[in-house]
Amino acid sequence: MVEFETLKSEEKNFGKNNFLEIARKIAKSEEGENEFVQIARGFFAPDGSRRYKKSIAVPDEAEIKDFITQKIKEV
Repeated sequence: MVEFETLKSEEKNFGKNNFLEIARKIAKSEEGENEFVQIARGFFAPDGSRRYKKSIAVPDEAEIKDFITQKIKEV
């Protein structure tokens, strides 16, 4: 069984009812721990709760994070 722990999370609202969330998380299992960065897109339901549509997890490696940052700015 894998347990997830959120270490830090930042959110940016956009549009009428949407948000982007960037979070640093740890996946813990019997085999060990794995730290990663998750980027998620979601929306707020009528009752105010947060619903997630899509997400991507990337390794917590400087080279990968730098690549993503650079390419987003270039696109």
